[in-house]
Parts: sequence; structure tokens; C-alpha cells
Amino acid sequence: MNQRKIAVLGSNSFSGSDFVDLLLEDDQNEVIGISRSPEKGPLFLPYLRHTNPSFKFHQLDFNGDMPQIIEVLDEFAPEYIVNFAAQSEVAPSWLHPDHWFQTNTVALAQLINHLKDQKYLQRYVHISSPEVYGTCEGNVLESAPMNPSTPYAASKAAADLLLSTYYKNFQFPLVTVRATNVYGAYQQLFKIIPRSAIYLKLGKTIQLHGGGHAVKSYIHIRDVSRGELAVMEKGQVGEIYHLSPDRGYAVREVVQTICEAMNRSFAESTETVAERLGQDAAYVIDSTKARTELGWKSEISLKDGVAGVIKWVDGFWDEIEKQSLEYIHKP
Repeated sequence: MNQRKIAVLGSNSFSGSDFVDLLLEDDQNEVIGISRSPEKGPLFLPYLRHTNPSFKFHQLDFNGDMPQIIEVLDEFAPEYIVNFAAQSEVAPSWLHPDHWFQTNTVALAQLINHLKDQKYLQRYVHISSPEVYGTCEGNVLESAPMNPSTPYAASKAAADLLLSTYYKNFQFPLVTVRATNVYGAYQQLFKIIPRSAIYLKLGKTIQLHGGGHAVKSYIHIRDVSRGELAVMEKGQVGEIYHLSPDRGYAVREVVQTICEAMNRSFAESTETVAERLGQDAAYVIDSTKARTELGWKSEISLKDGVAGVIKWVDGFWDEIEKQSLEYIHKP
């Protein structure tokens, strides 16, 4: 059986690296990864546990190296491209909105305009975000209108609209994924779940924006990676697929779960601070379509997923202690 060629853009991202890790469990996959940063080591890249000679990494930046990225892709000639590459933080996007649009929309336009003419590409999987909907309450389906609340969300909505024009006019083999709040081991340390576990180990107080009442749909990264693989293999071209857990959780519920797992008092370990600008009150989307059409479902419970994060933090503690816990913006 011939290997299938898969290119993962943004392979050093949390979601991208887990997807690479999943792909490398199957020796029928020949994979290349492209990211702007150098490979970050085993603390953040689960796929480094594999000794798979079919994986090759290229350090290239969407905003400065697009000709080289196109050259690498054309030489590799992947049947599948899965694009995780994006500026993805919400709050900092208010400070430098042009950076978010440059990466998420303008650079993407250059790439897609080239890929539309390439015969090797069978499927392009675009990783979008439910943030494009704005506040998500009730039964939010893939057909819901876009109503972004932040520059980040607006840049992703613009990208989605751009891609849809290439599908409509050039039959570009687009499938789109919108997954909810991913978490798990190997995640960036400033994210709420790993940061909370780290703060508890350090005896620091966890700040809950707006009291932590915003509802998020936390879903384990491996459940999402399996969903993305199912979309890549079986999703209908031109369609959007949601990946979400069975229920949403208020942020305070999640932090309480972490406190309980680490035998810490929730009341003594947390404090309420002001809400974030543009914070959506709810972040819940319906994933019936992926469940029925693709046979996908989320399988890892929040309790088990949190336990995995704590185990990872404990196992890499000496290295984690040397890391910054703050988001560092790179244009």
C-alpha cells in the first residue's frame, strides 16, 4: 500500500503537533510539518516520541517565507493539506489587529491562490474557530451566521469567507473544521488548564475573569485530532464540521475540577478579576453533523483529561519551572 502524503501547516502549534502525533501512529502516512518557530522539544511536541523517518520539518514563516513554503509544498505534492497556522490569541489581537489579519487572511490568500491550480491536492482542511460566531448560545449549527466579537475572530471570519469563494469559483477542495476549546498535555503554559495546575503547584492564586462564569466547551486535544482526521478522510468538500464535547463548562467549574484533582481548596486558590474585553458569554456549538456523518464523538472526560495535564506538568516540572507563563506576542 502506498503512503499518503500529508502536509501540516502550523505543525508546532498545540493542535498541529497533536495532529502530527496522531498521523505518525500510522506508518502509511508520509508527513511534512511547516511552522515559523524551530521545533520546541519534547515538553511541547508529543510527536518527538516517534522515530518516524517519514516526517520532515521545515521552519518557514507565512509572512516572510511564502515563496519557500509554496516551493516545499509543490516538491512534496501532498494529497492532503491541514492548516493550523494562525495568530490565535483573542485578547492581544486588540493591540495589533493588523498582525492577525496579515497572518490569518492576507498570507493565506497568497497560499490559496497558488494551491487552487495544483493538481496534487485532493483535500484542504482549514482549521477555523467558533469565535467567528461571536457569543454562542443555544443550538449553534454550522449554518449559523458569523458575528465576530474580536479582531482575532474577524480575521478568521475573513479567512473563511475568502476560502469559500475559492470553493465556489474554482472547486477548491475545501473542508472546514471549527472545534471548541482544546486542552491537554503539551499545551501552551499560559492557557487556563495547564496554568492553573502550575499555579497550584507554585501556591499562586488563580485569577478568574468575571468570576469564571463564561461557559466554554473544553474538549481534549486527541478527541479533536481524531475528528480532524475523520474530516480529512471522509468530510464532504465545501462543508463545515463542528467538533465539540457533550456539554459546556463554566471556567470556574474547570478550575474547581483541577483543584479537586490536586487536593487544593478552590476558594483559597482563586480570586475574581474584571472580565476580558469582548469575552463571549457562552461558547457552545452543536457537533451532531460530525457525529452522524463521520461517526465521530468525544471520548475523553474532563476528569481524565485534567489528570493527564497534571501528570504531564509533574513529569516535566523541572523544565516547566524555567518557562514563562505569559503569552509572548510574535508578529
